[in-house]
Amino acid sequence: MATATVRIPAEKRDILKIIAGIERTEMKVILSDLIDEYIERHKETLDLLSRPEWVEAIERGKKEVESGVPGKSLDELED
Repeated sequence: MATATVRIPAEKRDILKIIAGIERTEMKVILSDLIDEYIERHKETLDLLSRPEWVEAIERGKKEVESGVPGKSLDELED
């Protein structure tokens, strides 16, 4: 497994060390778990952004908002 150096502010590093000690685990395990959780939370976003039709729809929507096109209420949206 390849490794990477990550700079963590001292205050956060110290808190992680305390947590690792309490949990009797290593900081690298905690960081790996946090990274896994972060990736899992963003999978759906990555999936949508990998579809050109969704990217185009998002861009159109952003332009509409910027140009002042009025939006729809929840009652006006289709199921």
